[in-house]
Amino acid sequence: MKALIFDCDGVLVDTERDGHRRAFNRAFARKGLEARWSVDIYGQLLAIAGGKERMRHYFDHGGWPPGIEDRDSFIKEMHALKTDFFMNIIEAGELPLRSGVARLIDEAIEAGIKLAVCSTSHERSVNLIVEKLLGPHRQAAFEAILAGDVVTQKKPNPEIYLLALRKLGIKANQCVVIEDNRNGLLAAKAAGMYCLVTTSAYSMEEDFTEADKVMEELGDPPESNVSISDLMLINRNE
Repeated sequence: MKALIFDCDGVLVDTERDGHRRAFNRAFARKGLEARWSVDIYGQLLAIAGGKERMRHYFDHGGWPPGIEDRDSFIKEMHALKTDFFMNIIEAGELPLRSGVARLIDEAIEAGIKLAVCSTSHERSVNLIVEKLLGPHRQAAFEAILAGDVVTQKKPNPEIYLLALRKLGIKANQCVVIEDNRNGLLAAKAAGMYCLVTTSAYSMEEDFTEADKVMEELGDPPESNVSISDLMLINRNE
């Protein structure tokens, strides 16, 4: 094992319910739109990777606001506004790291394991989460932070993970990916990688048959569920 790759939303931080969903609703309200995403509606929309893609799907099926002439520009503007609201939530410290994330990153640094983030979320918000919640020492240890529109096809397409392999200079069977949902799992496995799933509130009922390991949390002492040594065993027990 030479590298450990994290998804961001739902893995580093449980951002979806009280982070992204609230930010979308604040953006809709700011623009005077009637759209409001409940927990249930947003849970359904999570099957679609990417915030811009979720908005487009929602408006395609539920009707677009009146007076929208350029849908692409509208989606881009709304997503930028939503990102601003989301970053305010992170800056305010309203969302903590998930259990075990900082510990596992520290173990990886100590073991000389390469680190990366691969996320479909906006680059600004991913970088802020890494900077604000992980701190400068851990942030400096990440050799690649890939996010947003860095690829043309989002998860479950493996493009972002294949890009990470090139950035890190490793083979697929030399790394472990940590994901929280089926789209991310399928992307990692399609790239030929090992994948551990830490379920989130929205994904606990999804099918993770293809995962190499599934758990609710990475965990911190005295209830640590996985260590760097455990992840190394995933490679050996193929």
